[in-house]
Amino acid sequence: MRRVAAALGPTFRYWMQTEVHVYAFSVAANVLLSFFPFLIVVMSVSRIFFNEQTTIASIDLALRDYFPDSLGNFLHNNLPRRGPTEIASLILLMFTANGIFEPLEVALNRVWGIRKNRSFFSNQMISLALIFACGGLLLASLMLTALNRASLTHSAFERALGGQFFSAVFFKMLAVPIAALVLFLVYRYLPNGRPPLDRVVAAAIVVGILMEALKYVNKLVWPWLFRKMSREYGVFKYSVTLILLGFLASMVVLAGAEWAARGHRLDAKEIAGEKEQTHA
Repeated sequence: MRRVAAALGPTFRYWMQTEVHVYAFSVAANVLLSFFPFLIVVMSVSRIFFNEQTTIASIDLALRDYFPDSLGNFLHNNLPRRGPTEIASLILLMFTANGIFEPLEVALNRVWGIRKNRSFFSNQMISLALIFACGGLLLASLMLTALNRASLTHSAFERALGGQFFSAVFFKMLAVPIAALVLFLVYRYLPNGRPPLDRVVAAAIVVGILMEALKYVNKLVWPWLFRKMSREYGVFKYSVTLILLGFLASMVVLAGAEWAARGHRLDAKEIAGEKEQTHA
């Protein structure tokens, strides 16, 4: 227990810093702004390869995996349908998603001790590249789930009401690797420097697993949380919930970066100590 407390103590102290909360809330607000434009773009691209029913079912499966019960039903009932707004949504997504990466870059630079942030134009270029890379990975996971679901549509599994189960299992098998790969891209390329590869890979895998665990914690406390949100925020309960979940996820992502940077500094001290002993 002492070793666990010693390992987690620096992370909790990091979480207690005011600026970390500022970064996390800024990221969460931009997640809310980009959420539905992202769904519109995903559905527009998915319809190129799959029919309407398969596309909606796959996205609905992903949403219900992340957002339980009432929130999942709300998002399902408000899934964007076919319309002429795809191009405008794509442009809006780029601007709002760029807003996610701006505070995240500053936070990661602070974690790694990088004093100079990128210029606004450079940040926009890096952010745009990460939007396409991360969005492409998320879209690929949804399309693979849709393909898996389409292959089960007329099979014995589906007739036995097992098709949805196997689609859910397939999606969960993709969730952690895709999340870890997205986190690797963010941890490695968003800071205005090059963090060590080994620490970045380890942090991406650990945080990817923690993000999956966070979904189950969310489902466990959701009945109490939803009653609380309904009583306190009324018609704004879903928006506030999305911001809260985005904030918690941002805090976990930043904690993973802090853990990686702290481990790198400890490695550097050990190497420096070994060199001093060698010279002595």
